[in-house]
Amino acid sequence: MNAQLEHCVLTPTVTVCLSGSGGQGLILAGRLLAEAAGLHDGLDVIQTNSYGPEARGGASRSEVVLGHGEIDVLHAPAVDVLVCLNQASCDAYYHHLVGRGLLITDADLVKVVPTTRALEVPMSALAREKVGNVMVANVVSLAVLSAVSNIISREALVETIKQRVPPAHRESNLKAIDAGFAAAGEILAQKSSKARGLFPDFGYLRQNMRPPLGGRAASDSTAAASAVLSQGLLLKAENGKKPVGAG
Repeated sequence: MNAQLEHCVLTPTVTVCLSGSGGQGLILAGRLLAEAAGLHDGLDVIQTNSYGPEARGGASRSEVVLGHGEIDVLHAPAVDVLVCLNQASCDAYYHHLVGRGLLITDADLVKVVPTTRALEVPMSALAREKVGNVMVANVVSLAVLSAVSNIISREALVETIKQRVPPAHRESNLKAIDAGFAAAGEILAQKSSKARGLFPDFGYLRQNMRPPLGGRAASDSTAAASAVLSQGLLLKAENGKKPVGAG
């Protein structure tokens, strides 16, 4: 085992990075994800945002860490899920994704995808064509994320939209959820069971369970450090505190 892991305990958390350009609503998407997980699915969450000169046109991001109990990591060294709504964000943040993490890209705006294991969905086109408003591509991406990974429930996302979005925009955002789930379902249905199995399933998190040892979200037993990260686990050195998720 890596010496750095010898005195550490595992704390089940999942880190999601929502990335794109300023103006695509990634900060709002992070807040919606955090509220859906925290207020409706019973998870503990921390959300952080990236502001700076990249605010318009470049790469920006919102990170959400989800788990149970105390979460004391503000900026995770690696992310388990990366959603990219433009090429710049994919180029900038892909190297933060763990080896068996989930990469979701906008098929129309990310032309150079760094792995064959990505889920490519035309999220901006769906927002424009199915909803009539490209600005809800961020909500389409949350629906795709929910449909593929089970990290939050569809019901939690719908309730969050109903509570957080002004009435004038509520219907379009609910349509965006429908569009995202439908597109994800169609794309997954076209893949083989083996290909579908490569996408991690984080549904265990909402059930306050440890990651499965086999099947989706399974780790590589030959590489301890990689295994820890690829299952969506962060490390916390033993310091007398109860591990996150411990009974």
